[in-house]
Amino acid sequence: MEMNEPMMRESSPLSSAPENEGLQEKGRLIRGDNGAPQGTEKEFAGEKGSVSNGYPSATQSPGEGGTVAMPGCPRTLVVQQTPGSHRETWSKKMDFLLSVIGYAVDLGNVWRFPYICYQNGGGAFLLPYLLMALFGGVPLFYMELALGQYHRSGCISIWKHICPIFKGIGFAICIIALYIAFYYNTIMAWAMYYFLSSFNYQLPWTSCGNPWNTINCTNYLQSGDNVTWEPHSVSPAEEFYTRRVLQVHRSGGLHDLGSVSWQLALCLLFIFTIVYFSIWKGVKTSGKVVWVTATFPYVVLLVLLVRGATLPGAWRGVVFYLKPDWSKLLSTTVWVDAAAQIFFSLGPGFGVLLAFASYNPFHNNCYKDAIVTSSINCLTSFMSGFVIFTVLGYMAEMRHLEVSEVAKDTGPSLLFITYAEAIANMPASTFFAIIFFLMIIMLGLDSTFAGLEGVITAMMDEFPDLLSKRRELFVLGIISVCFLGALTTLTYGGAYVVKLFEDYATGAPVIIVVFLEVIAVSWFYGMPRFCRDVQLMLGFSPGWYWRILWVAICPIFLLFIICSFLVFPPQLKLFHYDYPPWSTVLGYCIGISSFICVPAYMVYLLVVTPGTLKQRLLKSISPEPGIEIPRCDIITNAV
Repeated sequence: MEMNEPMMRESSPLSSAPENEGLQEKGRLIRGDNGAPQGTEKEFAGEKGSVSNGYPSATQSPGEGGTVAMPGCPRTLVVQQTPGSHRETWSKKMDFLLSVIGYAVDLGNVWRFPYICYQNGGGAFLLPYLLMALFGGVPLFYMELALGQYHRSGCISIWKHICPIFKGIGFAICIIALYIAFYYNTIMAWAMYYFLSSFNYQLPWTSCGNPWNTINCTNYLQSGDNVTWEPHSVSPAEEFYTRRVLQVHRSGGLHDLGSVSWQLALCLLFIFTIVYFSIWKGVKTSGKVVWVTATFPYVVLLVLLVRGATLPGAWRGVVFYLKPDWSKLLSTTVWVDAAAQIFFSLGPGFGVLLAFASYNPFHNNCYKDAIVTSSINCLTSFMSGFVIFTVLGYMAEMRHLEVSEVAKDTGPSLLFITYAEAIANMPASTFFAIIFFLMIIMLGLDSTFAGLEGVITAMMDEFPDLLSKRRELFVLGIISVCFLGALTTLTYGGAYVVKLFEDYATGAPVIIVVFLEVIAVSWFYGMPRFCRDVQLMLGFSPGWYWRILWVAICPIFLLFIICSFLVFPPQLKLFHYDYPPWSTVLGYCIGISSFICVPAYMVYLLVVTPGTLKQRLLKSISPEPGIEIPRCDIITNAV
């Protein structure tokens, strides 16, 4: 937190101060019998052992004006004048935990992990996945929670406390978060369309007699064993998805996206309306909403797991899912997929963990939070595999095919074609379709809440005078920008745009940003300083295991993923459409447009900083003065 007023110091010990010193107009500091500053009953109206901001009085955040009193040290009173309102905090600890779990557990846990698991050796894949989690994902998750909680700042303003020259990382994160909002919420709009279409006695993707169906539509599940599945045959579920919901047949490709689908536009407008009224007041409101959006998916997953396990042929899917193929571990691709999956699943580098942790009490045990939430995330991915593959085994049984022939769809198609088709042929299909697509919406909403809160917190911390009193209007502006930016994904060729954004806007740029973040914290800010910060918060310092991971293993882990992206760039293909060569150039431009903020800000800071080049460099990599707590000082707020 920046100093809004000069700090006033008394060089003499506090006990020798005059009787009336310490009384302030807006924050009364009253010397007690032992010479320690005490507040009046009005300012300190809290529990015994607490100060006015609700934190314990033993050790407090420098950004919040805490008190650090150490025996045997000369005590100096430092009064920091700050704005009248202190930082918002979570109403309950569970609000924070559910928000983090809701953010980490998203659509990728349901569709991406099961597919990658069976593709990379089934049960054998769990070994590289677990190793990448222990040595890469969880340490990064823990680091971001600790940074946000200690410095109490968003992803932009936090860099003045750490290493100012890397402040461009914060702006890059905000741009990436907006790109995600442009396409991620469109997937929820598709789920909303399915959800509304499910309120029928017969689900519309179960038959071939609809206006959108073609002569290639083949309903093999309801036509008996006499139906022959030809190479050109298409299931009614696939035609509903491609020709009714997306209407991709009305687009020629990226060069001819077509008009905006008004049905999807209304669905997306409804989604963003829910998002706005969930986050417009801050974590006080979003922390209550996640009690529903973060817990309901687990209820549905449990119901679907029980239902799937009772279907004929379910065991075939489970065997296919978990049967280990140890030879796969010799392939570099398996380790790359494991590293990428755990990274994007836990989600460090998107500014969300910094934002959420910044609203925690200073002494909250973020170490325990990191272990608990990351473990829940990994277990949810594993459980989702059973939910998906019991149903795929059932479909293979019904089609008289191998599970490998059925489990060909990836990404959203796995949910909107394969799983939707399986649900449609279950007893009580309408009920299961309604709760399944409602679960998809809930999973997406949690991640959207978190992603936008990361941007909002970052901007409000960076421009408090402009935005602190106008949060509702600012959130409305952000939501409006996201809706307008998503219009291209709502066109008839919008699915092609979603694929482009998904592969290029949030892949390598995010990993490069986190790589620089780890380097800045571990090497420039310094591991001794960071561990001292953690000790001030938690009462213990991270051990050598964590220090080695942060200094060496995590950068190598991230560099490994970056190199894999460069060596094996994403192959753009969707349905039967091959992307033109210029789309790859467009994708790299989208990725660079966010990352360019990092070198651009470095150049800007070196230009505007006075002094010689050496002085500019030293000042640019040093935390701003007034941030650290002197070991023997007493620091408090005059609010």
